[in-house]
Amino acid sequence: MSDHRRKEIKRHLPEEELDKQLAEADDEEIVRRLSFIKNLYRGETIKEAANRVGRSEATGDRWADDWNEGGVEALAPSFGGGRPPKLDEEEQEELLELLRDGQPWKSQEIQHLLNEEFDVEYHPDYLGKFLRQLGLSYAKPRPKRPNRPENPEELLDERVDDALDEVPDDEPHNKREGDEEDGWVVDDDVCTDGGTVVGFFDASQPQPYDNSRRVWYVDDPHIERPLVKTDESAVGFYALNGESLVRWTVDETKERICGVLEQVREQNPDTRILLVLDKHGSHICEYTRKRAHQLGIDLVFLPSGSPHLNPIEQVWKQLKWTMAPIIVDDEDEFHELVKDVFVQVTQRVSFARSWCEKFLDFQKLS
Repeated sequence: MSDHRRKEIKRHLPEEELDKQLAEADDEEIVRRLSFIKNLYRGETIKEAANRVGRSEATGDRWADDWNEGGVEALAPSFGGGRPPKLDEEEQEELLELLRDGQPWKSQEIQHLLNEEFDVEYHPDYLGKFLRQLGLSYAKPRPKRPNRPENPEELLDERVDDALDEVPDDEPHNKREGDEEDGWVVDDDVCTDGGTVVGFFDASQPQPYDNSRRVWYVDDPHIERPLVKTDESAVGFYALNGESLVRWTVDETKERICGVLEQVREQNPDTRILLVLDKHGSHICEYTRKRAHQLGIDLVFLPSGSPHLNPIEQVWKQLKWTMAPIIVDDEDEFHELVKDVFVQVTQRVSFARSWCEKFLDFQKLS
């Protein structure tokens, strides 16, 4: 470690209060560690401050981390013969039972419980460490979409399997009870006997001002970007074994969506197309389902509220991340940029690798 290395030290206490703590301390080890912190307050490096109290730089580094995490309380628990814990073993067991009965808890709620039941309070920076020492763990709540079924993966697996079993001359795959009888015939100029292309379909609205990445400058860090935006939607087809494409549409009506499906067919002639997509209104309507059948495209609808089962979501995410630092002058330039990056990103099939492992039967596909 460098002799000149310094670490930012949180000033949990004013220097006057730190001096008071030192004056009142009757344990040599506590005095040593608080003196170390005071030396850091005064601008010494970790190595200088540690040497002054007769300890190694590595030990000083650990003390500094403990102090930053929770101040005096974080230093004290490991002292031999030092300050006793605020809760003894019996009280800690009682606390665990209370926490177990009411879980999950927010940090503020635990602080209130400690104050009400045990008349103690922990520094907010130290509370997490204390709770982990008790054996607690934490997680961020993940909201569940209210319309998502309990078994979306099983449902999708069945739908993909049914689509792969479908014989072109049988009842149209996407025809439903109550649909009109007329029109469910594959167009004469469409050939579907050259294998099966599997792809994922979705619309997104990337924006040129969606800058989530930092860009570095040697000089003035002030960055001005032209305010360019688009009201159109990017409708994309991410193909596993065919030609991917993205098209801009002024809206996402059934006519626009079918226009993109026609272009998907043009880019992927002579094959049956298996298209995985969500249940957007313009996707599930009879108009779209019938036109898809006429084009030799079988639609596989995701279970409700399950966008995580569509790999093209990862494509959009990568596309936005790739474009974030790129500055464009106008909407037309941005539209071309999205097309170029989409083609580049969809060369990777890795976005769908786990999806294929879960849902695709390659024997049926061949």
